[in-house]
Amino acid sequence: MPKVLVSDKLSETAVQIFRDRGIEVDFRPELGKDKDKLAEVIGEYDGLAIRSATKVTPTILEAAKNLKVIGRAGIGTDNVDKAAASKKGVIVMNTPFGNMVTTAEHAIAMMFAVARQIPEASASTHAGKWEKSKFMGVELTNKTLGIIGIGNIGGVVADRARGLKMKVIAYDPTLSEEKIAQKGAEKVDLDTLLARSDFITLHTPLIDATRNILSRENLGKTKKGVRIVNCARGGLVDEAALAELLQSGHVAGAALDVFAEEPATENPLFGLPNVVCTPHLGAATSEAQENVALQVAEQMSDYLLTGAVTNALNMPSVTAEEAKVMGPWIKLADHLGNFIGQMTDEPIKAINLLYDGVVSQMNLEALTSASVAGIMKAVNPEVNMVSAPLIAKERGIKISTTKQDKSGAFEGYIKLTVVTAERERSIGGTVFSDGKPRFIQIKGINIDAEIGQHMLYTTNRDEPGIIGALGQTMGGNGVNIANFTLGRSKAGAEAIALLYVDAPVPEDVIAKLHQTGLFQQIRALEFDVG
Repeated sequence: MPKVLVSDKLSETAVQIFRDRGIEVDFRPELGKDKDKLAEVIGEYDGLAIRSATKVTPTILEAAKNLKVIGRAGIGTDNVDKAAASKKGVIVMNTPFGNMVTTAEHAIAMMFAVARQIPEASASTHAGKWEKSKFMGVELTNKTLGIIGIGNIGGVVADRARGLKMKVIAYDPTLSEEKIAQKGAEKVDLDTLLARSDFITLHTPLIDATRNILSRENLGKTKKGVRIVNCARGGLVDEAALAELLQSGHVAGAALDVFAEEPATENPLFGLPNVVCTPHLGAATSEAQENVALQVAEQMSDYLLTGAVTNALNMPSVTAEEAKVMGPWIKLADHLGNFIGQMTDEPIKAINLLYDGVVSQMNLEALTSASVAGIMKAVNPEVNMVSAPLIAKERGIKISTTKQDKSGAFEGYIKLTVVTAERERSIGGTVFSDGKPRFIQIKGINIDAEIGQHMLYTTNRDEPGIIGALGQTMGGNGVNIANFTLGRSKAGAEAIALLYVDAPVPEDVIAKLHQTGLFQQIRALEFDVG
């Protein structure tokens, strides 16, 4: 039974989802702020469900010997070291849709608040003043709203803004002009957005490309009287520069829900007129809190019980339906990679995958990850589908994929080719109707080999005596052959044999085979067929 730790405050309904799905769960929200105690106990768990209080550092991950998945109830995963998690082979999930509407609504509310100076007007009125002429605002209608990052949340903001009769432009280099148009916005470059916008709202993650995107220089390019809204991430805006431009009158107002340092107890923007500040409330509605908690519990349960991967940040998503269909193909991809990995001693320069027929319509990213993991596991058994692509990238290995319509006798097959400085090595496989993976081609030679835990691979010239030598040597030394597959390129040319045996082939038996002088290559192989 999988075991999950909830180390932050999640709703009891979410905790119950784990229990109802048959997962053992410990609800210990106090651990989120106790990194030492968390490191002490995390090794017991397969899953970790968190919010923002828990910091998943390399130290925590190093102690997490059994951890398979981290689920963040919410969008932001700044509190998780995703690179360290990937190297450890731990999936990191978030819930990008649970608080999408809530965060977008907060951005719209902040836009209204700064346009009409509502917080200051409210404080003045509460103080018994009646300063009607002091709080002259502006309408949103017919104003231009510039959205930096028009993904899920930015798209909802665009929809609401169009309902307010605003003109919407967007800067998002990750989306095409057509995609942005579908969200009701005009695609522009950043300089154009800065120059044209009456309001600018940010809805992008904090990455190297977006850090300080509203820098002093870029803020200086904005239209005089612009109003800035940030409900995305602290660190997107140069807060000191924004404060200066507010004081000079170039920026008419700003509304921020997030700050470079949080909790924000001191900030150059605090105390300035027409600056609205809230304490990271973008997702703080009862509906959103419940939604993201329920989502993360469902996602983690699905992965731990069925292998379905949803909203993962460091692995291709695989639905529960895909997991059922693709399970044997993912196993095949792993076996193909593992065969190549055990056969290859020199550094790998490139990995090429060909997907033919029915398999070409599947989730190729997941299959590719499985193949690469199979290759890497030959050297490091702890590598998995999460960590393998990252390791390959670090080693400078180029990975390419090709897909094609059915081209042969099989409904579908995968061919894996590895390129080194010395040679190319290839293997092909398919999944039969019984759901069992099979090797169907090695080095361009057709075969039909059942895959077993213990195998022996040999190459030789096609000549009499090979079968007898193999059978006699193996049988004479107590090695039982379960399945014996032969193949050759043509009569008298190169031939191969693949034996599925009941136990690992001892080194002395391999030595005796070498002594016959009949074999060019002999390699004992092991596969995880569980």
